[in-house]
Amino acid sequence: MSPYLDVTGLNKRFGGLQALSDCSFKVAQGRITCLVGPNGAGKTTIFNAITGFLTPDTGHVAFRGASLDGLSPQRVVRHGIARTFQNLRLFADLTARDNVVAGMPGHFGEEPLGAIFRPFRTSRALAGKRAAALEVLANVGLADRADALVRNLSYGEQKLLCIARILATSAELLLLDEPTSGLSGAALTEVMALLRRLQAEGKTLLVVEHNTRVVQQIADEVLFLHQGHLMAQGSPAEIIADPKLAEIYFGGAL
Repeated sequence: MSPYLDVTGLNKRFGGLQALSDCSFKVAQGRITCLVGPNGAGKTTIFNAITGFLTPDTGHVAFRGASLDGLSPQRVVRHGIARTFQNLRLFADLTARDNVVAGMPGHFGEEPLGAIFRPFRTSRALAGKRAAALEVLANVGLADRADALVRNLSYGEQKLLCIARILATSAELLLLDEPTSGLSGAALTEVMALLRRLQAEGKTLLVVEHNTRVVQQIADEVLFLHQGHLMAQGSPAEIIADPKLAEIYFGGAL
């Protein structure tokens, strides 16, 4: 049986910087896998390579046995993989609901000629998407903020909205780039609970995470990257207890 996500021998150089160096790993279906490592380890570059935002110099990515090599980000989403970004990339002057609608896969009603010649069908399609968007927002606890402008949402709510947008794609594998960064207290707890609930609902999560407490609480498995290469793989307890990894990541102080 083919691995769920199979990353094999990725290499990527940006000028004199070797961002990825023979990076290989597998992600099991139905699990939360945390991708950790010091700044500059290549974690976001890995996300970009998996999701088609950059083309590795060499290596391969396969999902459920199908090659993703050379696919655009849009086609990767159609295969069932969606990702968030560190810098959120939300539309500040649109509502939360409209941000979710904007992230949905294309349906009839988005083509200009369709809107001109079939306005009623276009209107029905948009109404259906807005109703579906409300359901997605409810799933992340933002139903009561559906019609609020993004600029008026708290930072924690914006983080939840980013997750809502990728849920709207119906992707099976969710790549989350630092979903808890900048959060504390109730907002942090809420996001961690949501990630576990999404796993229980059948999603597979690959998460870039720096907070070791979060890693310990949500991860089934941890991948440790250093200088663009997979240095270690294991349970959160195994990775955090390894003194060599602690020296690299924390300067020796956990």
